Amino acid sequence: MTFVPQSKIYQGRVFHQRLRPRKHRLSYRVFSLFLDLEELPELAAQHRFFSHNRFNLLSFWDKDYGNGDHGKDGHTLLDYVRTVLQNAGYALPGGAVRMLCYPRMFGYVFNPLSVYYCYDADGVLRVLLYEVSNTFGQRHSYLIPVSEDQTQIIRQSCRKDFYVSPFIDTAGAYEFRLSLPKESLTLLINHHDAEGLLLKASFSGQAVALTDRTLIALMWKYPLMTVKVIAGIHWEALKLWKKGLHFFRRPQPPQNSLTIVKSDSLETQS
Repeated sequence: MTFVPQSKIYQGRVFHQRLRPRKHRLSYRVFSLFLDLEELPELAAQHRFFSHNRFNLLSFWDKDYGNGDHGKDGHTLLDYVRTVLQNAGYALPGGAVRMLCYPRMFGYVFNPLSVYYCYDADGVLRVLLYEVSNTFGQRHSYLIPVSEDQTQIIRQSCRKDFYVSPFIDTAGAYEFRLSLPKESLTLLINHHDAEGLLLKASFSGQAVALTDRTLIALMWKYPLMTVKVIAGIHWEALKLWKKGLHFFRRPQPPQNSLTIVKSDSLETQS
């Protein structure tokens, strides 16, 4: 039987805008992988320049995500996600888990946000798992079920429980808006605090096939994407500091690395 992958690449642009107390914005071009986690062994076998848990020009390592205890002893990232879903009361036997993330490039990667799209056996999107990483090596996830009436645009929200930026307090809430991943994909995130909307972030991209030809073309177009992401975060932080923004001390991370949202409201369980 011919292998027809669901995995693909989205090529597009990241946009950030801070609204107060000083206005600040940035925009840069990137590409993201959209990977069906069950397809990883087959994808690695069929592509010269992409590997799974092995060094290559572009690669995906299970240990870069979740609790980091993957990719060895037969324990995979897919196993981890399914365990998280089951423990949260959302077991989806036979359903696909697909992931939007940056790849390792020449062995290096940093993902400020990775999103897991969790489907049931009928191919209906049931749960989204947002995995947030900061530059201090910490990680936290938000698990939110998808309402049955959201068939085109998904709108979700949750309380913010995790320190991300030294210039933004831990308090507040996130508002997510996503399109279903088809020929194009859009992910919008608004961060609200007690005074209202503080920060807007988005990624919009167009789908292209995951082929060796595409991978090489993207390597030529974005040869230092990982460096750009990491350096860009620190460069923008320096500019915010020069604008006089208040510095928030980093607290201890939540004892539980997963926030479970019981519905599409701010009612949460950590």
